[in-house]
This record gives sequence, structure tokens and C-alpha cells, in this order.
Amino acid sequence: MPENIDTKRTIFAKTALGQQQIQTRDLGLSPIVRRALVLVDGKRTADELSVFLVGKGDIAEVLEQLLQLGCIEAVGQAPAATTSRAAASHERMAAAHTAGEPDDTGADLAGLPPADSRSAQDNEMARNFMINSINAIIGQNMRVTLVTNIFQAQGSEGLRKVYRDWETSMAGHSAGARRLPELREKLFKIL
Repeated sequence: MPENIDTKRTIFAKTALGQQQIQTRDLGLSPIVRRALVLVDGKRTADELSVFLVGKGDIAEVLEQLLQLGCIEAVGQAPAATTSRAAASHERMAAAHTAGEPDDTGADLAGLPPADSRSAQDNEMARNFMINSINAIIGQNMRVTLVTNIFQAQGSEGLRKVYRDWETSMAGHSAGARRLPELREKLFKIL
């Protein structure tokens, strides 16, 4: 990263060339670099973007490549309170992902009925609810990997495994965090 860019606070947006690359793929970006380009939205800092690229490489290097290509630009600075919340969310998500353990962001799944008591219709409703809530609140194409994992989850057990990632994503978004208790209550009726 250029020395004058604070990756903890700098907000990045796509340039016209970046927008064009989403459509044309002329530059032949690697999958991780292209994914980062898709995620850049003019609202998130590098730290916030790194949540979506856990285990995929250094976000600073990826953003540096996009900056050098002219696909993104720095458009502002996030307030300090926002960056510390994002960093805490990222650390929880990364730690849970690395350890393969659930994080402590919310409700306990132990209170749910046994997974095998849920019907195929319940599973499909839970799957659709999770995907639709991500797309409606956070935005389409913003959590592609999570939506794919939800879509591919097998039965109630599989959906319960991706629940923590869904919950973390919702909690990390301002509108999602406000609605999370209501959404969780509705989801738990079918999960």
C-alpha cells in the first residue's frame, strides 16, 4: 500500500476502469483480486473487506494491485469507532474460522429442536430465508461465498453449521445488526 493510505480507515471505491472490469474481465485478474474488486463498494475499509477474504491472502497486497491497475481509488476515511467495530468483528470471524469453532456473537443453537426433526420443507425455507436476508439487507453479490455455502448446505445440520457465518455477516452490517434479533427469531422457527 502507498505509505499515505491507512488500511484501517481508508475507504475504497471502484473507478470507471474497475466498473468496466466487472463486466469485461479485460485485465485477466486472478479470482481473489477480481473478488476483492467486486466487494469494493465505496463504503468499506480494507479491514472490513478482509472479512470476506479470510484465509485468501493479504488484503493490502490485493488492494495495492487494484490501485496500481487503476481499478479502485481511495475516496475517504472511516470514523475511528467504525474501524474498531469492524476489526473486532473480523477478529471474531477469523478466530472462529481458523479454529473451526462457533464464535460467541449471538444466540445458542442448543435450544433448537433436533436437526433430524426438521422437514425438507423447513430446510428449504431456512435456506431461502438466510439467502434472501443477506441479499436484501447486505446486498446481492456482497457475500457470494456465504450465499454459496448456504445454498450447498445439506439438511438442518449443514444449515446450522453456516448459521454462525450468516449471523456474523448480519451483525457486521448496520441494518442487519438492528434487525438481527427479529431475523434470528424467525429463522429459529424453521432452523
